[in-house]
Amino acid sequence: MRIHTFAALAAGLLLGACGGGGSADTPLPTPDTSAVAATARPSALPAGWQDGVFMQVFVRAYQDSNGDGIGDLRGLTQRLDHLQQLGITGLWLMPIHPSQDGDHGYAVTDYRAVAPEYGTLADLDELLQQAHARGIGVILDWVMNHSAARHALFAQARSADNNRWRDWYVWQRQHPAGWSVYGSDPWRGTTNGSYYAPFWTEMPDFNLKNPAVVSWQQDNLRFWLNRGIDGLRVDAAGNLVENGPAAWEHQSDNHAVLAATRAVLDGYGGRYLVCEAPSLPQRYAASDSCGAAFAFGHQADLVSAARGDAPAVARVAAYPLTAPPGMALFASNHDGFAGQRVADQLGGDTTRLKLLAATYLLQARTAFVYYGEEIGMTGAAALDGDPKLRTPMSWTGERGRAGFTTGTPFRALAGNASTHHVAAQQADPDSLLSHYRAVIALRRAVPTLATGRYAHASSSGLALQFQRPGNDPVREGGAWVGINHGDTPVTLDVPGLAANTRLVRHWPTGASDLQADGAGRASVTLPGRSFAVFQIPPGATP
Repeated sequence: MRIHTFAALAAGLLLGACGGGGSADTPLPTPDTSAVAATARPSALPAGWQDGVFMQVFVRAYQDSNGDGIGDLRGLTQRLDHLQQLGITGLWLMPIHPSQDGDHGYAVTDYRAVAPEYGTLADLDELLQQAHARGIGVILDWVMNHSAARHALFAQARSADNNRWRDWYVWQRQHPAGWSVYGSDPWRGTTNGSYYAPFWTEMPDFNLKNPAVVSWQQDNLRFWLNRGIDGLRVDAAGNLVENGPAAWEHQSDNHAVLAATRAVLDGYGGRYLVCEAPSLPQRYAASDSCGAAFAFGHQADLVSAARGDAPAVARVAAYPLTAPPGMALFASNHDGFAGQRVADQLGGDTTRLKLLAATYLLQARTAFVYYGEEIGMTGAAALDGDPKLRTPMSWTGERGRAGFTTGTPFRALAGNASTHHVAAQQADPDSLLSHYRAVIALRRAVPTLATGRYAHASSSGLALQFQRPGNDPVREGGAWVGINHGDTPVTLDVPGLAANTRLVRHWPTGASDLQADGAGRASVTLPGRSFAVFQIPPGATP
């Protein structure tokens, strides 16, 4: 999340300026900082559920159940069968809390409630029950870096410099000089000091050096874990603590805060934590604090490789060799800085979109699909910025509604909603949707494609190959994957095989298996813009 990219959206959403202490006749709101005890609630999911494919869902844009034009939790519950059929084992819900922005949700006003337009806590409980019954975990977007300016805590904190909640946020009596965060001054002046809000004036940063704030956030987290939530996606993990104008990102303090957060999750067992730290993701994936982080940078190379960029193909092949195993791979998300929707980036070329999907789904231990990616949704032609990426899901070709609502959608539909929708692709074996379903099923059919190590990776021009051997290849065997992003056929030699190894072909289906000779030599010819997957039997690789 980079809220400074939402300036136009925010301007259109807010009716007033920053909420404050109110008038002399208006009592200040009382913050809820009550303690929450942990309730013993073991995971409802099988061990290793997070080693699968997640769908990132913007609830507001997924499915409306009551005709008000806004997606909601009941609507999402109604679409769980679609997600199960796709092979999804995890859901990342963008913020579902009440928010000041009234849209993207990152300006949270209540950490222990569901936004009314999305439904109720009972609706969330039903979603969890139904998702768990289908083997799908649900993680929440966790915004611990900042709150909304209209949060009760900040209303108190800004009312006076001696208010008891003042130190819950980052304040300076005199406006600091020399700061620049993402190209702007992060300090916002008031009549009684300046507060730190680098992403947006209306989102002041918490003071996470204050143990009371960290403890309160842990209580908020227990509130959701006690209801059965399966984990967190931590927003802005690199920005939690700042130590000066040249030390406002990736401070060691961040990892202490995150480690404390992870300890709460670990106390419940079977939960998953993944962090957003775009400029230094591998540090967070390799640390004891997060243990998993989104592979920012890799997504751009994936798209460039699909376009036919040979250096990008080489970088894609090499990336997992040195990256921590906790890197979560993705092709795009809700933020424009991560790239436009992949269908826009690849000009709607279905073949390239299929190769892009195969590449990261077969490389990843944990992969994240952005809703609509699986049908080739484009952004809304009439919109700019992040709203362009967050349009209603295209379920049918219904004019003006796309099966998303019976009312008027809260936002313009995808630019290709009339042609690229679930109904049109559901039964078509050659569709992009069927391709995603088949590749995700392939991960399940050959388990080491998800849980195996990454080895024997190489590239040649526009083709790449890699192997996913099991942690014990003598017992588990492994898999070989070859991908040709070029237009002409290419022949790849398969390395590291024992003599006379027979590899069972899983993709494309119906093709012949592969037999190594007495010296362990074998080669695969890939037609232009195609890929192949073979299962390696136990004991056939070093």
